[in-house]
Amino acid sequence: MQLPDLNLLIALDALLEEGSVVGAARRMHLSAPAMSRTLARIRDALGDPVFVKIGRRLVPTPRALALREQVRDSVQNAVRLLRPERDIDLATLERHFVLHANDTFSGSFGSALLDRVRQDAPRSVLRFQPESDTEPHVVLDGESDLYISAMRPLGPDIRVQQLFTTTFVGLAREDHPIFGDEITPERFASYDHISVSRRGRTVGPIDAALDALGLRRTVSLVVPSFHSGVFALGLSDLIAGLPEHVAAAAKKLGMRVRSFEIPLPLETIVVVQAWHPRWQNDPAHRWLRRVVREVCTG
Repeated sequence: MQLPDLNLLIALDALLEEGSVVGAARRMHLSAPAMSRTLARIRDALGDPVFVKIGRRLVPTPRALALREQVRDSVQNAVRLLRPERDIDLATLERHFVLHANDTFSGSFGSALLDRVRQDAPRSVLRFQPESDTEPHVVLDGESDLYISAMRPLGPDIRVQQLFTTTFVGLAREDHPIFGDEITPERFASYDHISVSRRGRTVGPIDAALDALGLRRTVSLVVPSFHSGVFALGLSDLIAGLPEHVAAAAKKLGMRVRSFEIPLPLETIVVVQAWHPRWQNDPAHRWLRRVVREVCTG
């Protein structure tokens, strides 16, 4: 099947707009004879004269008049499709943004991010995806708009931008006995701990740092997320190690907890947002990335 020549659509639009071969030729940067040949091809394609000559004027046929608006809309849509998209009307943007981020991010920054989206793009929706064992693949496959997590290898083609850095702090109920004296590694290790691990692990960087000092802690409870760890503290003498911004969010919500510096050399955590190259130049995605970064650094 032979594909139609879409240039004829543009020529037909010019003819209908100008109402003359000469005017359409000038608009299309063609000679009058070349435009006449194009009109002949349009007539063959449509099976209609398109224009008939009455005196010295060309008058559109009923078929041409019926096609006028459709032709105009088709040409304008094609122009918009092929024109580089520079601006975006956020007020009318209807889009579901999928963010793959753990509860550490959504609990600490989700509310502020939602406020910005409601303010700038009220018709758009944020959808936070839960953690999974195939997290990096959501970036490699382009399944999520953004993957927000601690820095890790994601592949050479994935775009990555740093959002902020954080450190682990200790958290306990505000009247916990650990606050009664200097918090040394020995006192820190003497209390029962909560371990946060989706995979049920009881050891991590804190244990490695304690082991270097010849110390060990007792993990009495393992929970799958940092926020469940915060709520698990309750009225117990348990303590938990979690990112500083999670502890700050818990206190901001009025929870009766208190944070403290863990007396161990722990690495700083770099939190990034990552995205598939296909989204790099998408105007709506650029806006989303900017807003996420502003919320995290503001």
